[in-house]
Amino acid sequence: MLPNSFSSDFARPLLALLGLVLISGCAIQTPTVTQKEAPQSISSQKAAQQAVISQAPVVPKLKRKIALGRITNETNYGQSLLHDNHDDPLGKQVTDLMSKALTESGEFLVFERPDIGRLQAESRLTDTKLNLVGVNALVIGSLTEFGRKTVGETGFVSSSKRQVAFAKVDVRVVDVNTGHVFFATSGAGESSTETASTFGFGSQAAYDGTLNDSAIRQAVSEAVNRLVTEMSATPWQTYILKADAGMVYIGGGKSQGIKPGMTFSVQTQGEKIKSPQTGTEITLPGRQVAKIRIDSNFGDNDLNEGSTATLISGSFSGYKPEQLVVRSEGGK
Repeated sequence: MLPNSFSSDFARPLLALLGLVLISGCAIQTPTVTQKEAPQSISSQKAAQQAVISQAPVVPKLKRKIALGRITNETNYGQSLLHDNHDDPLGKQVTDLMSKALTESGEFLVFERPDIGRLQAESRLTDTKLNLVGVNALVIGSLTEFGRKTVGETGFVSSSKRQVAFAKVDVRVVDVNTGHVFFATSGAGESSTETASTFGFGSQAAYDGTLNDSAIRQAVSEAVNRLVTEMSATPWQTYILKADAGMVYIGGGKSQGIKPGMTFSVQTQGEKIKSPQTGTEITLPGRQVAKIRIDSNFGDNDLNEGSTATLISGSFSGYKPEQLVVRSEGGK
């Protein structure tokens, strides 16, 4: 029989080894991430991107005048926790995020509608006339899905917990002249945070309210991106402000991509007739009467920008400025 000291010395490392095997089998394994370098360096990739951008033709972009209408919270979560008979904090948050995203996109002239009462009150207070600008389209929508969940995994000696917030926004764009909904889309967003512990040691996290805001922000951003893509397909056009002795003044300037040297087509405004099929007005195609070349830009913001141009072919003779439109030819 082996001595007790030998058995004890042999058993201790064996038990330690067995414990390590159990821990490694029950713990949550983190996969090894292998970093791979791209075939080209980051600097060369950026240089190639800039070269492509610089060679692309400059095409003016039409900044459509839009306003935000009703953006409300229609979810059960909001009705039970964040909504009462007189207020809609979550709906206001979505409205503010939508207004910010539309403005920062650089594709629209965004006009205030939700808080127009405050503008009118300030106008009365200062005894100034409020000169409101009409818009082409009204954006209406709601927060249709919003909620949270907690998921996790539990091992023999380790555990993890993941908090997830999800939001979905549905919006539609309405023509203010006809009430026709000509585009509708949605955006979804998800945000999460995760904690893990082993033998009770590790990160701990309570309820994280910022996940709600992050999920809503992502949903709004996705909806606005889709809206921008759809609206950017609208053909660009502007109008003649004044024509005098070969000098032409048109609306639209630097912020809309108009640069000196670009040429534009001047066309007659097509006749408007009522369609017996749909009951709406249809504008017939106009005809080209002249071409102009941009000489310079003027103005300091989106609302007062314009450009001066020179007549290079054709004539405006017999036409008033309001009878003509300026359309892009797609380049210089």
